[in-house]
Amino acid sequence: MEIDRRSFYPPELIFEEVKRKVWEAKEKGERIDYLTFVPDGEPTLDANLGQEIEMLKALNIPLAILTNSSLIWREDVREDLLKLNLVSLKLDAVSENLWRRIDRPHKTLRLDKILEGMLEFRKEFKGKLVTETMLIDGTNYSEEFERIAHFLKELKPDIAYIAVPTRPPWEKWVKPAREEIINMAFQAFAEAIGEEKVEYLIGYEGNAFAFTGNVEEDILSITAVHPMREDALKELLEKANVDWATVEKLIEEGKLIELEYGKKRFYMRKLKSRELP
Repeated sequence: MEIDRRSFYPPELIFEEVKRKVWEAKEKGERIDYLTFVPDGEPTLDANLGQEIEMLKALNIPLAILTNSSLIWREDVREDLLKLNLVSLKLDAVSENLWRRIDRPHKTLRLDKILEGMLEFRKEFKGKLVTETMLIDGTNYSEEFERIAHFLKELKPDIAYIAVPTRPPWEKWVKPAREEIINMAFQAFAEAIGEEKVEYLIGYEGNAFAFTGNVEEDILSITAVHPMREDALKELLEKANVDWATVEKLIEEGKLIELEYGKKRFYMRKLKSRELP
């Protein structure tokens, strides 16, 4: 547990290592969307973060960071983050007790200051801002989704991601939330900031929202990122010139599940991560 910023590596070393990797990737014809700070730990603990960002700008590739938001209440941290093109903020809860249970933060950190820091940062940040909300099983979210949705409405992120654990967590009891809970969060967030600004991060990748010619793959790709309403799914099937039997087949194979919400029927990809031992 650390909350004090300090130096970890010389900025010059980080720049040279990244520069070498970028050159190697480009030699292989790879496309680089972002250079992202995703270290083993919390990146804003690095006192040299701002200097490293300034140096990496010379490579002319957009810069991003994934942060757990714990230090965003600090003005110097916000100043560093303002230099980036994309910032991903962790937002697992807005209620103190639930936040402490899920994230187990340093005892001196206060959630109200962190949330206030997020809003302050949003006022100045001109880049792309996304949030990530991790949902776990066995948690009583009760009214929390509405509370998070209210905060998202004020924060105005470009995308609010809803995630589940996709890799083995430290605690064995931690499991991905059930599909019904994930869908409830989606509906609450979508009502607050718009359906087009809410997406899933549940461990699948694919050509979401694009018809590629393989309708089964398209359905599974779309429903891994975004629940599909029955009428939208029927439109996709019509476009592909196939019937509802395709959906029934995916349900029978355990790849797709049917959910009810607000008297409407939704379809979502079954979480593979829930099948892990």
